[in-house]
Amino acid sequence: MEKKDIIKKLSEEFDSFYLYDEEIILERIKALKENFPSIKFLYSLKTNPNPHILDIIYGQGLGADAASLSEVEKSYDRIKDQKKIQYSAPGKSKEDIRKSLDKAIIIADSLNEIKLISEIAKEENKTVKIGIRINPNFTFTDNKGMAGKFGVDEDLFFEKIEDFKSLENIEIKGIHVHSKSQELNYEVIKNYYKNILDLATRVNEKLDCDLEFLNMGSGIGIPYEVEDDEVDVKSLGASLEEFLQTCKEELDKVEIYIETGRYLVGKAGLYVTKVRDKKSSFGKNFVILSNTLNGFYRPSINMMVGLYTDFENPPANEPLFTSSNSSQIFPLEERAEKETVTIMGNLCTGADVVRKEIEFPKVEIGDVLYFNNAGSYSIVLSPMQFASMERPKEVILRKDNEILVTE
Repeated sequence: MEKKDIIKKLSEEFDSFYLYDEEIILERIKALKENFPSIKFLYSLKTNPNPHILDIIYGQGLGADAASLSEVEKSYDRIKDQKKIQYSAPGKSKEDIRKSLDKAIIIADSLNEIKLISEIAKEENKTVKIGIRINPNFTFTDNKGMAGKFGVDEDLFFEKIEDFKSLENIEIKGIHVHSKSQELNYEVIKNYYKNILDLATRVNEKLDCDLEFLNMGSGIGIPYEVEDDEVDVKSLGASLEEFLQTCKEELDKVEIYIETGRYLVGKAGLYVTKVRDKKSSFGKNFVILSNTLNGFYRPSINMMVGLYTDFENPPANEPLFTSSNSSQIFPLEERAEKETVTIMGNLCTGADVVRKEIEFPKVEIGDVLYFNNAGSYSIVLSPMQFASMERPKEVILRKDNEILVTE
C-alpha cells in the first residue's frame, strides 16, 4: 500500500496524528553502521522517546544517550546493559544519581556533581565508573572555547585532574564532548572530530590510566529546508577512520561513541492533520487546521520567531528553532486551483499561525494535510496541555506495512 493511501485510511479514524516510518529509521541506522565501522552509536531519546521507536532502534543493537532518570529507566528496561547507556544532563539530583548507579554510566557535568557521585557511591558501598563532560577549548567552528552551562571547562578539568584521582568510590573512565547539533557541513564536523580525538589523547595521557570510552556527542544534522543537502556520511566516516588510525596507539582500548541526535528519526516522521474550517475576514482567506501549535509546534514557532525578531534569517536555537521553513506542508490530494490563504490552527490564540498569506492549492473542509520533518523534537516540544485538547496519536508504519498505534 502506498504511504498516501495509508495516511488517507488513518485520517478516517484520527483528525491529527504522527506517522513514523520504520523503514526509514532502519535505513539511517544501516548508513551509520556501514560508514562508521569503528564507532558505537547511542540513540538520543530526547528527540523522540516513543516506545515502539525505542524497540526498533534498540533492536538494532544501539545504546542510549539518556538525558533524565526516566530515559535511563526506559532504556535499561529494554537494553539490560548498563555499559550501553550513558546518562548525561546538567543538574542531576541525588535521587537521579542513586537510582541510575547500576543502570547507566553517569556522565558528570560539573565539579560538584563529581563529588556528589563519589559521596553517593560511598554511601552505597560501591565503586562506580563515570565519565566527565568537558567544555573544550574549541567549538564546531572556532578554535576558541565558549562559556556555557554544560560540562567542565577544559582548562579547569586539567587543573583538577589530580583531585579527581583522589576521590573515593569513583573511577574516571571516559569523557563526553558535545558542542552542537544539526550541522550539515561535512568539513566542519570532520574538523570537530579531529579536535575531540586530540583532546581525548591528552586526557588519556594525563589520567595515567586507560580511558574506556569517548563520547563525541552528536552533530550530524538532517536537511530541513528544501535547499539543504544531506550530510556526506560516507566521506565523514572515512575521514574519522583515518583519524582513528593516527591515534590508534594512544586510544587503542577506548570505545568511541557518537550520539545519533535527530539523524535516525527526523526524516522518518510526518505530521498529519485536517482542515477544520475556512473563512474570509476583511478580504483575506483563512484556513483553520486541527492541532497545529499544540500538536506539531514547529511551523508555528517558525512564524513566531520571524514575527518577533529583526533578522531576515534568525539564528538557530536548537532544538526549539532550526530554521524559518523547517517543515513543508502538503495537501494529500492536490487541486490545480490555488488561492492566497493564511493557515492557522484551532487554538484560542492568534499565535497559532502555520503560514501567512501564501499561495496554496485550494483546500476544503475535511481535507487532509501533512508536514514533513516531524520525527524528532516535534511531539516532545509541542505544548499539548494548552486548552486541554486531545493529544495527536502516534502511529508506527512497520516495514511490512503493519500499523502500530501508541496508546
